[in-house]
Amino acid sequence: MQGRKLLYSLTLVSGMLECLCFAGAVFGYASLVFVLKEDGYFSQGCISIPGTNNTSESIDCSRQDMSFSLVFTIASFLNSFLSLFSGYIFDRFGTMVTRLLGISVYTTGTLLVAFSSAAYSELLFPAMSCISVGGIQLLLTNMQVGNLFAAHRTTIITVYNGAFDSSAAVFLVIKVVSEQGISLFSSFAVMSLCSIIHLLRTFLLLPRTHIPFPLPQDYNYGLICGKADTYNIKQQHKMSDGGTTASQESSTTPVHEEETEARGSTGVMSFRSCVLSWFFLWHLLWLSIMELRHYLFIGTLNHRLNRLTNNDPDLVSLCLCAFALTQLCGVLCAPWNGLIMDRHKGKPLAPGETDQEADLRSSFLSLFLTSLQCLLFSVCASIPLLPLQYFTFVVQVLNRSFLYGGNAAFISIAFPACHFGKVYGLMIAMSAVISLLQYPCFTLVKGPLGGDPFFVDIALTLLTLLLFIHPVYVFIHCRKLARNRADNTQTEATGSFILAEAKL
Repeated sequence: MQGRKLLYSLTLVSGMLECLCFAGAVFGYASLVFVLKEDGYFSQGCISIPGTNNTSESIDCSRQDMSFSLVFTIASFLNSFLSLFSGYIFDRFGTMVTRLLGISVYTTGTLLVAFSSAAYSELLFPAMSCISVGGIQLLLTNMQVGNLFAAHRTTIITVYNGAFDSSAAVFLVIKVVSEQGISLFSSFAVMSLCSIIHLLRTFLLLPRTHIPFPLPQDYNYGLICGKADTYNIKQQHKMSDGGTTASQESSTTPVHEEETEARGSTGVMSFRSCVLSWFFLWHLLWLSIMELRHYLFIGTLNHRLNRLTNNDPDLVSLCLCAFALTQLCGVLCAPWNGLIMDRHKGKPLAPGETDQEADLRSSFLSLFLTSLQCLLFSVCASIPLLPLQYFTFVVQVLNRSFLYGGNAAFISIAFPACHFGKVYGLMIAMSAVISLLQYPCFTLVKGPLGGDPFFVDIALTLLTLLLFIHPVYVFIHCRKLARNRADNTQTEATGSFILAEAKL
């Protein structure tokens, strides 16, 4: 037992370090752009504008900025859109296949950056996309580690997503060492060699298929995850008593009442029913709007800072360092969301309430706070004051850590575990389509708006008001379930009283 706990802890810590040091590095792209500009990437996009009235000529690098923005737009889109493919691979073929594919793609990306140069700037397009896609696959396979710690499952999921956000600081480290004379080739070659560590975790600490939830009592977790191969996500739902899991077996009222008829003989919602549910729709809207806001902010940060600092490279560098350092704090912010969602653990349930309903009720506060944070972040980002942007960086990383941790945790609560990979992947993929609007928004700013993002920021701030629909719907749904339980309890009590009177 002691050895098993040690392995659980080793898996947990190593997974967090993997997410922290690699998985979400692409979101530190703003720091990397500073280095790439110094090295002359996309420099053909800069043109000289002759001066007038004895003024010196100026240089217009708007096309260079648009090229860098397009690299991030494509990478962030594929990060989300291909999550559907990754989720299907994870559900269908398991952990090992998904990780080997992700490691291969990630390593390809780091090698492409290592061998790129100003003359081959276009290599950044496939490189950043590969780093982005490979990173999300590493995160996807690590989130199941929360199944090993049932009482803190949601907290661990949010911590891993926070570590994913904090890994944006990796490109800050590359920026700092680049200023000390270390080349991009050396930095990304080291990142490529670190794939050996990912492979060791894949073969020694993680199962070939999945870590089941709830964890079977005789689950033998070892260096080769002994019984992991005899369990899979679908088999959890085929227990001997009625073909449901323990949590579902105790449920008298399904979470999705309108879809009871869509459940198969195993009592588990079909994937189609999950996608057609109101939970899926409102959660998709909630995720998509926030992703668009964050992606546009990150993708245009370099341009935004240049405008606010009057193109002072030293001040821009200082701001980018501050931004990257705040990203590192994402792993510290994420557990707060997990603690909010797990705050009811260990407390007695309401009469007739299931664990799943209690988890769903607890998620309301997390969803509401995340929506409120995004509104505050959007308002701060819209105000063109440079000192205020430091506070914006803090709110942004807090909101991102709540967003992605809460997203994965809510999906694990509201939908069956056997569909987690597919629902998570489809949710991220569909939100990616909306996130593509970031490039037209950037084009609008650079073109008709003359480089001023104020009106676009205001429009996005108004759009964030729609975020509050999701937590309100969850709150109403939970109140409805509680009212139904109370009515059923009263009806049963009345029936028992009448029966007792009849016997007398």
